[in-house]
Amino acid sequence: MSRLFNSRLLALGLTLAMLVPMPAQAWTIDDFDLPRMGSSSGGINGHETYALGRTWLRQFRARAPLWQDPITQHYVESLIGQLLPYSNLPGIDPVVTLVDSRQLNAFAVPGGVIGVNTGLFSFAKNESELASVLAHELGHLSQHHFARRQARAEETQLPTMAAMLAGMLLAVGGGGDAGIAAAMGSQAAFIQDQLTYSRRYEEEADRVGLQAMAQAGFDPGASVDMFRSMQRLMALQGGNPPEFLLTHPVTQSRISDVQSRVAQIGSPGSAGVSDPRHALVRARALLEIHRDDPTQAASQLAQDSTSEAARRYLEALIQAERGNTQSALNELDQLARELPDLPMIPTSAAQVAYETGRPEQALERTRRLLRLMPNYYPAEYLQAQALLGSDPGQAFTILRRLSEQRPEDPQVFDLLAVAAGRSGQPAWGHLARAETLQLTGRIDQAIRQLEVAKDVAEQQGDTTALSRIKIRRDAFLDYRESLEDFR
Repeated sequence: MSRLFNSRLLALGLTLAMLVPMPAQAWTIDDFDLPRMGSSSGGINGHETYALGRTWLRQFRARAPLWQDPITQHYVESLIGQLLPYSNLPGIDPVVTLVDSRQLNAFAVPGGVIGVNTGLFSFAKNESELASVLAHELGHLSQHHFARRQARAEETQLPTMAAMLAGMLLAVGGGGDAGIAAAMGSQAAFIQDQLTYSRRYEEEADRVGLQAMAQAGFDPGASVDMFRSMQRLMALQGGNPPEFLLTHPVTQSRISDVQSRVAQIGSPGSAGVSDPRHALVRARALLEIHRDDPTQAASQLAQDSTSEAARRYLEALIQAERGNTQSALNELDQLARELPDLPMIPTSAAQVAYETGRPEQALERTRRLLRLMPNYYPAEYLQAQALLGSDPGQAFTILRRLSEQRPEDPQVFDLLAVAAGRSGQPAWGHLARAETLQLTGRIDQAIRQLEVAKDVAEQQGDTTALSRIKIRRDAFLDYRESLEDFR
């Protein structure tokens, strides 16, 4: 299997690692005990691309801080769903992962893996700005920039995939300055070479992304606004660029080129007009970033002249965290009446009820919403949570269906394991636990868990579970074999 993730992804991880502070004790690639990608020749097909991307994601999940928020997850998935038909990516099955990091960054990995930091929601002040970043990342995938740079990567003797993943994790984690030279010094020339070589690809991704934005109904002019804002942020930070600019270098000529393309495409000049869902998700992200001091989240949202609804929504969430549950629910209910087309508001109210010890009320709220929107994933997930105490069998049924619809979602399988255990279906519980383990990069533990599931299913005579376990064991072994292609 050829070295797919060369070029830009490696440059992404390594460049971030060079500039993100590290702890006093230097970290090196070996400290992460990550898989290494061996050298080989030949091309790479779509199936291999998909498998490698999913393998990379599992290794990333095992070590990166993730933001488990179904409401935001569904929102980002919907944005990508709007952009995909116009991004020249036929047949792609995207997987979104949210990273709990205030750093401004997003990334795309071959095979349809899209990563978004909480910091990007904080920075993108309207939906078109957020869409501009997602469209650009999809542009890199559609133009096959990773595979196209394969020959160039071989010439420059790429470092291992472990270096890329380690760099990404260092960027997420932060720390002190010591050890950067020790960890990355010999790679500096390589990184600069790769970044310089990538400018043409950045321009191609700009072009494809702008066209996709326009066709999907977003304002392509927001791309220019984002670049300008990033440059201002860089100036305020003393010349230290945000992570997105480290791997997507912006020059004045590139901005001018984007402006010219926007003029050709046509921009409605409404970059400041945003879907209200974005403002609410941004409020959630700010609260996550400022978890220790929610007043900072409220202050930033107020400074950015966001909608009154978003400010009230954030204040309700803050009140809930302070123990003022009924006040929070009253405000969220009022907002839901004023904005009846936004299911994330009543779902948020149900979440507040559940998290404050009112599962019956949470269940009633989710049932009411799902009668109107039967397939709204965040409400379905929350309904299953609320059912765990009173009717785990029904929770199991809901989660089984969700696991079929969302086979790459570790949150679903984690909850499914609990529901199976409480509803007297231990074989399915062990199987769900195995799925959670493999989705989060712990494949050896997952295979051992499958063996436990098999033994339990045999004891119970559960032929349906046994059949499923056999199929999944073959898939798990294939995944473990794909890890060997990195060593």
